[in-house]
Amino acid sequence: MTVLLVALGAAIGAPLRYLTDRFIQARAGAGFPWGTLTVNVTGSLVLGFVLGIPAGPALTALVGAGFCGALTTYSTFAYETLRLPRPHALANVLVSILAGLGAAYLGLVVAMAVTG
Repeated sequence: MTVLLVALGAAIGAPLRYLTDRFIQARAGAGFPWGTLTVNVTGSLVLGFVLGIPAGPALTALVGAGFCGALTTYSTFAYETLRLPRPHALANVLVSILAGLGAAYLGLVVAMAVTG
């Protein structure tokens, strides 16, 4: 059952990642990977929230491993970072890490506030 929940979450997260990335990049231009940054920070926020509510194993598998795992992308982040000029690559790494950690923490704090 857990594998099916992960697969279902991934079936939603992966297309959403692609569509979000394309939507943002079409508007922001190709100079910086804003789409990948957006999906990674959003996925970190959602995962922080799910881990903070606390969720049961089924919801964690569906949303945490499945949806967030497919929505976020380390491989694309790495590839796009290597293609950027050095100053932009460093900025992408720093912003991605700090924003991702900050979003996860914010999600955790919001979840804890909501659940009391």
